[in-house]
Amino acid sequence: MPVFPTTPIAKLTGHNGIVHAVAYSSGAQSYILTGSSDRTIRLYNPQKAPASSVAPTASNTYPPGLVNKYSAHGYEVLSIDVSQDNDRFVSTGGDKTVFLWDVQTAQTIRRYTGHAGRVNRGVFGGDGDSIIATGSFDGTVRLWDVKSNSYKPIMTLDDAKDSITDVAIHDAEIIAASVDGRMRSYDLRTGMCHADVIGNPCTSVNVSKKGTELLVSSLDSTIRLMDRTNGELLKAYTDGAFINKDLRVRSTLGLNDSVVLSGSENGLIFVWDILGGECLHRFKHSEMREIHGAGKVAGQASKKDVVSAVAFCSTRREWASAGGDGSVVVWGMGR
Repeated sequence: MPVFPTTPIAKLTGHNGIVHAVAYSSGAQSYILTGSSDRTIRLYNPQKAPASSVAPTASNTYPPGLVNKYSAHGYEVLSIDVSQDNDRFVSTGGDKTVFLWDVQTAQTIRRYTGHAGRVNRGVFGGDGDSIIATGSFDGTVRLWDVKSNSYKPIMTLDDAKDSITDVAIHDAEIIAASVDGRMRSYDLRTGMCHADVIGNPCTSVNVSKKGTELLVSSLDSTIRLMDRTNGELLKAYTDGAFINKDLRVRSTLGLNDSVVLSGSENGLIFVWDILGGECLHRFKHSEMREIHGAGKVAGQASKKDVVSAVAFCSTRREWASAGGDGSVVVWGMGR
């Protein structure tokens, strides 16, 4: 098993609410984008933000490492996805709107409307990131043509019986996670829809690099690795201290798909070995440290405790956790 990064190397501050979204830039992945319930998106350079960074004061308006700020959303920001060329990113949120941004100018290029509820997820796909797929509280997945001047979706997928919480794209397939307890895969070449029953409300979906597995989080405090071709359960990841019963918590794959990483509703972050299924590490986001021997966590967790988003850097041993305290912690091998 490769050495796992356990040292907090940067703390990104400045948001005035829960951070729902965190994403690395493309390419060298030198920057991090964050989206919050305070309706803003922020672009950071973690190299300029020490682990002990503090909130800005009157004489220090910008938090350490902050490069730019993007303001257009009328409600909380729920997801961010960066284009492969790093020039654009897409954000979605509680205002039912999908924003396509120009990174340099901090201006919106497009505003797509049509969803009847908050938009939980937006991702790029297609050749040259030519489409955006979005999943909404209204139970639909919509596809938008980035190269067209039209503001209407080119396709609406409405098979789900409840909210769409997450969307992933692999080749010509769109995979959607829903609160109705099903994972649906749409093959855009054939028009076919295939559904796998998880049984519990699904909050997150990721596709492995090989494209043969799906990583699915659900509201039974369990993360599942599924065979993408036949829906077979390959491995389940749980822990006595891992709580995901009420809130949307995202999980992800890391270290070349050798580990599973997820936040929790009680302020903890968990790392599992993807093959063996054992919990390798536990971290506490707010105290920025690794904890050992965590058993059942007493007390009622609040929304400010939740670690709702995590992101893994694919170019180096580094990852980020986004907290209900409004901060993002970057973890690495030390400097």
